[in-house]
Amino acid sequence: MTHVSIRPELLRWACVRSGFDPIQLEDRFPQLAAWQRGEKQPTLKQLEAFAKATHTPIGYLFLPEPPQERVPIPDFRTIADEAVGPPSPDLLDTLYLCQQRQEWYREFVHLEGGRTLPFVGSKRLGDNEVKVAQDMRKLLGFDLEARRELPTWTDALRRFIGQADSAGVLVMVSGVVGSNNRRKLDPQEFRGFALADELAPLVFINGADTKAAQMFTLAHELAHIWIGQSALSDAGVSTLPGRTTERWCNWVAAEFLVPMERFKQELDRKAELRSELDRLTKRFKVSTLVILGRMHDAGVLDAKRYWAAYQQELQRLKQVAKSGGGDFYLTLGARVSKRFARALVISTMEGRSSFSEALRLLSFRKMSTFDQLGHSLGVVL
Repeated sequence: MTHVSIRPELLRWACVRSGFDPIQLEDRFPQLAAWQRGEKQPTLKQLEAFAKATHTPIGYLFLPEPPQERVPIPDFRTIADEAVGPPSPDLLDTLYLCQQRQEWYREFVHLEGGRTLPFVGSKRLGDNEVKVAQDMRKLLGFDLEARRELPTWTDALRRFIGQADSAGVLVMVSGVVGSNNRRKLDPQEFRGFALADELAPLVFINGADTKAAQMFTLAHELAHIWIGQSALSDAGVSTLPGRTTERWCNWVAAEFLVPMERFKQELDRKAELRSELDRLTKRFKVSTLVILGRMHDAGVLDAKRYWAAYQQELQRLKQVAKSGGGDFYLTLGARVSKRFARALVISTMEGRSSFSEALRLLSFRKMSTFDQLGHSLGVVL
């Protein structure tokens, strides 16, 4: 039985990087402690199993020292204005997968003779956020009158995603890595990211975050697309980012969802907070968290009262949120973007893409799942 020589510090690094409880890993690999002390060496098969369990590229374990992993796009995440720590394997794998999907779709559009999307990079950081938000609403067809006809703000979120997708932005919403439900994404690590591209702009929304937060995140990431900037964000409606770019994108997102001029016209400053929250939520078809943010912006709530109301409302929304359920194939359409999924299915059925590539990009294992996806998208197989 052949053993491989691995530096103990690389094994220790992989354990810390994975975020798993050491006891949990030792239960699975009884010799792990001895490997980490350098007293024993794993076999190649054991090392491959360890790499898979810790979501570590096996080549990393043969390096002379632990690598310094960095997010491959500008990272605007901060905690108290300080840069956050190293990215988790879940975040990195999600980013890499989305980059691969974007690269495939860019080539697909190019071969189809598609044109560049003029709104990508059409604005500059510091442009008037009210004007930028107006232009975004007009192009996406997501103005207040369009939202008025929708029953709830969750329906508005669904429409928002669909309108952005129809405009050419690949909008992907998922709370797990690929389709692995055991690898859940952490909203505390990131809320979303944007991959700017004139042919294939992509926005990823952390689906493990609350539905209320997802609408604001989508608007925020689209602001990044409008200035042609890829970015990883943790910005939320309750935050005041320290970086200029994130503050500007937050302002645009808030103005996009709830224009301040119209908000002040609608706002009843003498009304009881609960009733006014519910009324304005129905009027603007956004979450109560967004309405609270605009109340703060309008000077109705001071910082202390706003923060207390925000935390209370956040807990209420978490308690009433529905968990799980839904049609898997509709969920998949949201996970990978219906635009992307339809293009990939068509390309595969025409023989331009291989089934193995399609399954990899969709994070599928079974052809039957691919077939059912095609039917759900209206593609004749």
